[in-house]
Amino acid sequence: MQTHDPHLMTADRAVTEEQEWGRLVWMVSGRQGNSTELTVGRCYIAPGQENPRHYHPNCDEVLHVLQGRILHSVDDATFEMGPGDTVSIPSGRLHNARNIGTEEAIFVISFSNADRQTVGE
Repeated sequence: MQTHDPHLMTADRAVTEEQEWGRLVWMVSGRQGNSTELTVGRCYIAPGQENPRHYHPNCDEVLHVLQGRILHSVDDATFEMGPGDTVSIPSGRLHNARNIGTEEAIFVISFSNADRQTVGE
């Protein structure tokens, strides 16, 4: 018999946010009650789509590509990323990702605050 552990986020309990460009799946956050320091999720972007440029005023973000190819921008810099590539984005920096491949792009995103804030451009 398995007991419920508030720190364990099983796949069926992750919170999914559908977007026009793809979806976000949240596994760890203050809102979910399993961290007081971090937010962790997965981002899925459909081929040819991109998330809006935005920034996080209260936290750094780390993005790690699991699948696909993205063109990522941070302020005025733009670079291509693929599986295994990781970028660290400081708080307050405008950024976004565009899927430039033919398959769904999947990446892990983590934030240095359990209450991640997002501001659009």
